[in-house]
Amino acid sequence: LVPYILTTVCVQPNTVLLSILSTVSLLPPVNFTIEVTGLAQVLLRWEPNPEQEPRLANLEYHVKINAPQPDDYETGITQSTFAVPLHQGLSASVQTILQGGPFPLASSWVSAELPAPPGSPGTSVTNLTCITNTVAGPTHRRPYQVSLRCSWRAGAAAPGDTQYSLYYRYGPWTEECREYSTDETRRNTACWFPRTSISSKGHDWLAVRVNGSSRRAAIRPLDRLFAVQAIAQANPPANVTAQIQGTHLSIQWDKPFSAFPHHCFDYEVKIYNTKKDYLISSNAFLSVVDAVSEYSVQVRAAVSAACRAAGLWSPWSRPVYVGESPVLQSGSSGQFYNHTPLSLSLSLSLSLSLSLSLSLPPSLPPPFPAPGNH
Repeated sequence: LVPYILTTVCVQPNTVLLSILSTVSLLPPVNFTIEVTGLAQVLLRWEPNPEQEPRLANLEYHVKINAPQPDDYETGITQSTFAVPLHQGLSASVQTILQGGPFPLASSWVSAELPAPPGSPGTSVTNLTCITNTVAGPTHRRPYQVSLRCSWRAGAAAPGDTQYSLYYRYGPWTEECREYSTDETRRNTACWFPRTSISSKGHDWLAVRVNGSSRRAAIRPLDRLFAVQAIAQANPPANVTAQIQGTHLSIQWDKPFSAFPHHCFDYEVKIYNTKKDYLISSNAFLSVVDAVSEYSVQVRAAVSAACRAAGLWSPWSRPVYVGESPVLQSGSSGQFYNHTPLSLSLSLSLSLSLSLSLSLPPSLPPPFPAPGNH
């Protein structure tokens, strides 16, 4: 037998690929444009460079928003819809990138700009805020809808004849405000939409724009994007009742009017005289109290994080009074206290509070005011 020798030849796994990639030069996209397609919304569009060689299958694009707020992302297609306030204009860039290789490859950047709309500095509105609430829908098939209220302040440099108008966009739907509140100069400073196309369980951005007009100056518009969950205010709990049984105060209520089910709410209970607030997740509460004192009970609600991103707490429910209050009376033998029971129901407590308001001792504060309408 003739002996022979086995020889092992080691080849680096990416040698050939590295050799090819070292000769590749990525070219930037062409025909990059920015098109306004809605309130606070643009379409960024570009085309692959026709001179790009070799034809690589895994080319992608890196998009960078330069202004007004820096942002960047990657995409495998040649267009992108982007939501952004446009009252300050927009500047964006895009480059070709190659993914999946042993090292990243990228072309130079190509940029485009969208100029800011005309308008004098200081004429746009300030402090633009918005809140949504769930309201009854028009039919049993659509029992819930969303109302929208926005308010703002006039620009400091806006002429006296300036008038403002508000628009909102949610998804593809855009609507102009028809119901305004005005200040003492009859200038619009708030807007109310009784019903909107906004989804109470939606996750899209809400775009709001306030335009202005004047005969004396060009009024700069203002855009703002709101996360729908962040401005959604729950309704107050309904049918709040309270009852004292011995040394226990029992409080119950119904969930707020909402498309969310019972388990989706957190509650805060305020009991005046205990100087404590209680956070719970059920619609009933039991507390140990003094049976010879009067208590004022209020409850408010918020959608829990288990069902939706954090929103706004509801206004407090109307106060419910329960217990016995020492009432100061005067007589021939001097002053003495008489314990008068108060009703547990809200309607009767309000009438009793009116009749007792003159005889309550100074140590007792007046009833809580009713929450404002939203």
